[in-house]
Amino acid sequence: MPGLNLVEQSLITGFLAGSLYGLLALGLSLSWGLLKLVNIGHFAMALLSAYLTWYFGTELGIPAWWAGAIIVPVFFVYGVALHWVFVKFRVSEMASMLITFALAIIVESFIQTIWTADFRRYSTPLADQSFMLGGLYVPKLNLLACLVAALLAVGTWGWLKFTYAGKALRACAEDAPIASAYGIDHKSLTYLLSGICAAYAGVAGVFIALIGTLAPNEIWTWIGVVFAVVIIGRLGNPVGALLGGILIGVCEALTQSAVNPAWAPLVSFSVLILLLLVKPKWI
Repeated sequence: MPGLNLVEQSLITGFLAGSLYGLLALGLSLSWGLLKLVNIGHFAMALLSAYLTWYFGTELGIPAWWAGAIIVPVFFVYGVALHWVFVKFRVSEMASMLITFALAIIVESFIQTIWTADFRRYSTPLADQSFMLGGLYVPKLNLLACLVAALLAVGTWGWLKFTYAGKALRACAEDAPIASAYGIDHKSLTYLLSGICAAYAGVAGVFIALIGTLAPNEIWTWIGVVFAVVIIGRLGNPVGALLGGILIGVCEALTQSAVNPAWAPLVSFSVLILLLLVKPKWI
């Protein structure tokens, strides 16, 4: 059995890793839940953002935060343009999954062509710095990612719950024709939300570049975990996505320390299956 100190460190590690899952899941949860579009390309755009952050930092000398200030608005415009295509051709929920799956493959091929399949690591002074909490280590970058994920999740939840635009989006998700009949500009709001979802992929990519090691096939390692996070947290629920990510992250970390690291990839779907069988009220 692992010692108490190892368990406590695993809880911290899993909590912080799970918050990054939640940040990565945030845009997908909103797109799927409120726009009825399953955007698998979301993962590819997050990875592209990570590679761009790495490239700007290592080749052009642009700090990650300034790179993010460039990437996020560009991704917002991309999200709006992608939604225009979906609206123009009346893409259904299932078709959106197939189209964005193809888009993910294209982005992966583009990344591999430009930057090859070699592993990439963005080394920064903060990468090796940690806070000490008793005898436990709390990496500064992971903690910053956690705080940003929490801020975006709670802020988005408040926007959806308390603002006119947020309430209108939720009404459109329930019944768009009826919402439009009451004067809600459904199309403009969906363009806005699609842009926000893509921008969140850009934010996630910046932290992925700073924290992890990059490889073109990373897209496919995220899909299973993040899909489980989105379903556990409920579609269209930003805070649920964050909490679902933390749940999966903690379970994975405890599995790695207490059982076997090779079992960690089984955790996300095992937790999802268990929760679907038990069917707690939030699912």
